[in-house]
Amino acid sequence: MKSKWKLYVVQCCDASLYTGITTDVQRRIHEHNETPKGARYTRGRRPVQLVASWRCESHSQAARLEYAFKQLSRSQKLRWLKRDEIGGLLDDR
Repeated sequence: MKSKWKLYVVQCCDASLYTGITTDVQRRIHEHNETPKGARYTRGRRPVQLVASWRCESHSQAARLEYAFKQLSRSQKLRWLKRDEIGGLLDDR
C-alpha cells in the first residue's frame, strides 16, 4: 500500500517559506488560508501558495524530511525547490 503522507512547502505573502506534512495537501492549503486550523505561523502571513510537495514512504519519513528541510538556510531551501526533488535531503546535510 502506498503511503499518503506528503511533505509540502508553501510561500507566504511575505515571501517566507513554511514546511509541513499532511495526507491531503489541498485541504491543508485551504486550512492555512481560510480557517483557524492553519499553523500559527501562516495565520498572519496569508495567503499562502503551494510551492512544492513530495510523496513520502511513511509518516516517519515525512517527519524526518520535514525536520531536515527546516534545518536548511533559506538559500539552501531555494536550491532544493529548484531541483524539485527531495530524495537525497537526509544525505546532503
